[in-house]
Amino acid sequence: MIFVAKAFFVFFNLRKVEAICLWPFILIRNPLMVHDQILINHEKIHFRQQIEYAVIIFYILYISEFIYYKLKGNNSDMAYRKISFEKEAYRHEKDFDYLKIRKFWANYRSN
Repeated sequence: MIFVAKAFFVFFNLRKVEAICLWPFILIRNPLMVHDQILINHEKIHFRQQIEYAVIIFYILYISEFIYYKLKGNNSDMAYRKISFEKEAYRHEKDFDYLKIRKFWANYRSN
């Protein structure tokens, strides 16, 4: 389910974030972005990842990877881009058939 939730992004001070997948919802900052198929596909990939990792494990792994890359000296943006879940989503966000062929735990498989 997709919701426009500008207040959520303001409340959590997520200035650079356009959308976020918090199972079972996809929250979008700007109502015009609801029709951005690449953005929606990116978030749907995260949705599948969250289901595979029983949601809570996904969040633990996601945050752990972010902290790991921050401790390695990366700034927040670079640490975010190195998270395996984000790498997979960015790599395949323009492939609208990707979820039909995606392998289980694909974020940790080399493609």
